[in-house]
Amino acid sequence: MKRKAGKLITLSFMTLSLALMPLSGSAQNNNTAKGEVKQSGSEVGRAGRSMGHNVKHGRILRGGKHFGKHMGRAGKHFGRSTKKTVKHVIS
Repeated sequence: MKRKAGKLITLSFMTLSLALMPLSGSAQNNNTAKGEVKQSGSEVGRAGRSMGHNVKHGRILRGGKHFGKHMGRAGKHFGRSTKKTVKHVIS
């Protein structure tokens, strides 16, 4: 009887936590300059990871292409953050 109750409590807790997890992830705000810089940093991490994965498997050109695409997106996010910061300082 105690095992069934323990399993039921554990199952209900896990179900509840998995149901509420997307709500916490969608609460991130990337509209601020700080959010854009964070997004830029994570994009740089993705660039290195994708390039390393491709080079490991012998696809050097493909790795370079993916690296460039990710770095371009990182630059775009960084530029947006700079624009937002300058607008905030001027106004």
